[in-house]
Amino acid sequence: MTDSQTVTSSAIRGGSPDSAVDRVADFYGAYIDAVSDGTDDLSDELRAHYLTEDFRRRLAAWEEANHADGVLRAQDVPTRWEVRYHDSGAGHLFTTVTLTWGTGPDAGHTRLAVQSDLSTKLISDIEDGPAGS
Repeated sequence: MTDSQTVTSSAIRGGSPDSAVDRVADFYGAYIDAVSDGTDDLSDELRAHYLTEDFRRRLAAWEEANHADGVLRAQDVPTRWEVRYHDSGAGHLFTTVTLTWGTGPDAGHTRLAVQSDLSTKLISDIEDGPAGS
């Protein structure tokens, strides 16, 4: 294997367009790839496809005030991401996105609370998540 990442033979990825959790995972995977590759147009297109219009406006204001990428809540690109179901109610689904910064024992982690609208499966909010798991 020429890739620097170790992949186990049992690693299987899947998803469904009907699952809001899968759509959050699909968005973060594609978005991080686009930002890492420096593909600005693609990251903008992904935002247009996966985020509500209202949230895109609020995100732009957050980014202006914080001088950082609002989707990642950082100026850098994470080395890994993970999405977990957290809760649902009142027409929303809540996931916890864990971003890993760096590698090895010194890697840092950031958790984000991501809200999706169940009716459209679009991401409608991202906030700093809880510090615990």
